[in-house]
Amino acid sequence: MSGVRVQFHFDFGSPNSYLSHKVIPSIETRQGIKFEYVPVLLGGLFRLTGNRSPAEAFGGIKNKPEFGQLEMQRFIARHGLTAYRHNPFWPVNTLQIMRGAVAAQKTGTFMPYVNAVFANMWEQGLQMDNPAVIAVALDAAGLDGEGFQGRIADPEVKQILLANTEDAFERGAFGSPTFFVGDEMFFGKGQLRDVEEAIQNAKAGS
Repeated sequence: MSGVRVQFHFDFGSPNSYLSHKVIPSIETRQGIKFEYVPVLLGGLFRLTGNRSPAEAFGGIKNKPEFGQLEMQRFIARHGLTAYRHNPFWPVNTLQIMRGAVAAQKTGTFMPYVNAVFANMWEQGLQMDNPAVIAVALDAAGLDGEGFQGRIADPEVKQILLANTEDAFERGAFGSPTFFVGDEMFFGKGQLRDVEEAIQNAKAGS
């Protein structure tokens, strides 16, 4: 694998993070690298930066939201992401499931957890801020839903998620998905082509 460091700062509440997650494996294969997944809390980034979700920020602007939907459909079609469904409960409070991502890192179940939660959010359309729904979904994925609330109550888990979010902010992040190739930042699924180009350039210079 290449020595280039590539990070994906994500929050499960972002549909564009889900779509990026589905495309990342093909980039990893082509480039011989692994993306480092970094859980951050989107609500925390919004508070730190004064940012708001596109639905809130641009909801009253004629034509912009419509183009956003068109752009998403083009991305979905380009990459064959036909399993994607809008979550009827969106926006959801992702604090529990983002802490769960940190807890999963500590227990060695991170990628199975990430795959399960993204699928339940953006393919199954479940209410993933409801503790009972989360527990059932994790149990179905073989991830011990019963012990979930105890794991996310760990003070270290809470501190790691907070630190990840503050570090992302300090490095320039304002939303999700955010990517870093070394210290170079990219925002949004639409920049994945630029991310891959930056990886190629970094590999050539290493």
